[in-house]
Amino acid sequence: MNRLGRSRVEVTPLGFGAAGIGNLYTPMDDEQAYEAVRAAWERGSRYFDTAPHYGLGRSERRLGAALRAYDRAAYTVSTKVGRRLEPADGTGDDLANGFAVPADHRRVRDFGADGIRRTLEASLDRLGLDRVDVVYLHDPDDHAEQAFREGYPALEKLRSEGVVGAIGAGMNQAEMLTRFVRDTDVDVVLCAGRYTLLDRSAAAELLPEAASRGVSVVIGGAFNSGLLADPTPESTYNYTRAPQEMLDRALRLKAVAGRHGISLRAAALAFCAAHPAVASVLAGARSAAEAHDCAEQFATPVPSAFWQELRDTGLLPPEEPS
Repeated sequence: MNRLGRSRVEVTPLGFGAAGIGNLYTPMDDEQAYEAVRAAWERGSRYFDTAPHYGLGRSERRLGAALRAYDRAAYTVSTKVGRRLEPADGTGDDLANGFAVPADHRRVRDFGADGIRRTLEASLDRLGLDRVDVVYLHDPDDHAEQAFREGYPALEKLRSEGVVGAIGAGMNQAEMLTRFVRDTDVDVVLCAGRYTLLDRSAAAELLPEAASRGVSVVIGGAFNSGLLADPTPESTYNYTRAPQEMLDRALRLKAVAGRHGISLRAAALAFCAAHPAVASVLAGARSAAEAHDCAEQFATPVPSAFWQELRDTGLLPPEEPS
């Protein structure tokens, strides 16, 4: 277990990302979702991350239901604030936002203090829990002023009151997360898709800054939404069809991995976990089989000769992985 910053909250090196069980892209039933969580638990994951955004609350409801079988003191849960859910009269689906669920709610961007408390209370109700361990400001990209002026202080107050154990921000970019690390007293930041074998933008400032200030980093999107899991012309990169240049690079990485007797998935997870600032890597799973595979890949030793070949061929800079 790794501690998040100066908090008392601990996470396992491999965590479970629960966007998939919120019907990301395609529907799944409750039992399949529960089996995915149970398989992750069987393989040692004790950190579970969710958000109201994932399936308009479906991810939180399913995760909470699956975790009721276990001692609450034995696991860590994080959720997110900044997207408040309100009932909607929509009769369509939510696929425009990536989730195959009915559009029975709408997301309201709200990083105000009252909105954050209301959003967290609703999350606790969906999860069926009396507390969560970590709360992240979720994607405040276009709401920086309110997030820093109101949202962060609201989280800081919740932490001081003992309502949550650790606070931070979760985003698909490194620049604003670096500002959170420098200008606030966050315990952790969740960086999705910006420290991978294909996108190392977080390595420039975010990761060194976090390491120097004792702030933990959780890495999401280790596979860049699919391309590093199984590179094909149909693969997605950052939630859209992979550009040819990125597909070619991923195929080169896969070929090197094959020469060294490992999978590209194992290499992708190992790369994310290697940096000393990283406390946990989140891996999403939509089934028990995928959860078992993630655990097996994460536990696979990656030979040093693999990293050296990546450096020698320019697929990695000389200093990485650390």
